[in-house]
Amino acid sequence: MADTSDIRNGLCITFNGNPHQIIEFLHVKPGKGPAFVRTKLRNLDTGRVIDNTFPSGSKLEIIRIENRNYQFLYEDPSGWHFMNMDDFNQITIPKELINAPQFLKEGMECQVLFHADEDRPLVCELPQKVALEITYTEPGIKGDTATNTLKPATVETGAEIRVPLFIDQGEKVVIDTASGDYKERYKGE
Repeated sequence: MADTSDIRNGLCITFNGNPHQIIEFLHVKPGKGPAFVRTKLRNLDTGRVIDNTFPSGSKLEIIRIENRNYQFLYEDPSGWHFMNMDDFNQITIPKELINAPQFLKEGMECQVLFHADEDRPLVCELPQKVALEITYTEPGIKGDTATNTLKPATVETGAEIRVPLFIDQGEKVVIDTASGDYKERYKGE
């Protein structure tokens, strides 16, 4: 057991009988009354985000979790198939547990959070930024970098994003998986 002083981003706890991950928190010490902690919790079974306030000193039941490296193989009607990078075992993960499935590309490495006691996947997280090729967009105009105007573009995974006017078909771009926004042109490794 832990208490509210142990709260940090990414901590997994049992809340109302379900596994939740803390995605935001704020310790509040008002001038009048007891201190408390405001949190945003993501239900790891449903993906739903809720707000909750814990009084200072509340006891929390922490879930032991493990981060494991997996490689995305393919998708079919039964789910999304991943391979463990250490022992080459394969697992199937439902779409609801993946943070940005529209940007998953075959061969991409992901972090899968496992409930250590039950040995079941809780959430699959893509890298913070991914580089994908633009497969379709309207032709760009050279030198059109003065405005913040965006146009629709389709990337190689089939997802549609918005990119600046100067981006052309066939270029690689970096995308933030959390927001789905264009970040920059891919510069290569």
